[in-house]
Amino acid sequence: MRVLGIESSCDETAAAVVEIDNNGHCTLLSNVVVSSLDLHATYGGIVPEIAARSHIEAVIPVVDQAIKASTDADDPWETIDAIAVTYGAGLGGSLLIGVLTARTLAIIKNKPLYAVNHVEGHLYANFITAVGSSPALSGLAMPASAPVFPILGLIVSGGHSQLVLFEDHFKYRLLGQTQDDAIGEAFDKVGKLLGLPYPGGISVEKQADLGNPEAFTLPKSKMAGKYDFSFSGIKTAVLRLAQQQIGEDFSFPSTQIAVRLSDQQKSDIAASFRRVAIATVVDKAVQAYEEFQPKTVIIGGGVASSPALRQALAERLPIEVTYADRKLCTDNGAMIATLGCHKLFYNQPTADPYELDIKPNLSM
Repeated sequence: MRVLGIESSCDETAAAVVEIDNNGHCTLLSNVVVSSLDLHATYGGIVPEIAARSHIEAVIPVVDQAIKASTDADDPWETIDAIAVTYGAGLGGSLLIGVLTARTLAIIKNKPLYAVNHVEGHLYANFITAVGSSPALSGLAMPASAPVFPILGLIVSGGHSQLVLFEDHFKYRLLGQTQDDAIGEAFDKVGKLLGLPYPGGISVEKQADLGNPEAFTLPKSKMAGKYDFSFSGIKTAVLRLAQQQIGEDFSFPSTQIAVRLSDQQKSDIAASFRRVAIATVVDKAVQAYEEFQPKTVIIGGGVASSPALRQALAERLPIEVTYADRKLCTDNGAMIATLGCHKLFYNQPTADPYELDIKPNLSM
């Protein structure tokens, strides 16, 4: 069975086709992603209106390319058994374009429609175990086998930081989540503070590699919830540290700090921040592993591609962590199609293509 997945929760317009066999194994047949990242670089962050307009321009060509790349059939749509689409969480305008497109296609092509939680989808990228013959998929590294339940899932992205315990497909409980900012957002904001190129998260990683992670002491949040996270405090601490490094007090504007920091100061601040931010999520993951003893640990979201995070988890956990290819850690249609495949395989309820609405604040 083959499922078309459509993703448009933020600035990437993405579509993919995934096939699930009779044993529940998933193969990625096509994966197309068009990003409007360059359009947002001037503003130092995602502009929702620009993202939505970009989705309008790209969504039909992206879907068409994903469908045609997945098969040699004369009528590619005849090979598609269902459509899955992200309906939350995300930016309202961006979600709307993807959902309306999926609803329309489901009606016109007479295909069942599945509403997919974007956050849950990030973890399901780990269930893709093979790739098809499309040249565009060459170089992707897939896990040798699908994760085994029970599974501890760590989601780390620009908008989400969560720990989830899965007993089986669609049977899970949320152990904890961020109570304010997500780890990816914290990386981006620190990057902006240090005057690093957009997107800030990637730039902080590169800058941190040049610094001393023990140069500065930064606070690690302590939450009432055992597995909850908080990253607003460390963001403020980095701001105060940067102000201190240039000899100014708390009233000095954050937008004027970067030009007065040396390259070494930027590197040391970035490295110290990364060390504490990563330790925050790794500590919780290790604690959850020790309590629940899952058979598998998986990680999803853009920050899952961080080499520093992967190394820290490898050093602290007694089992190997399952990762999707780094290209499938950021937003993509493959993760949505894969979750859609499992919804189809396990006879989960479909969505009404005439009624499905977006849920920008959707949680797991």
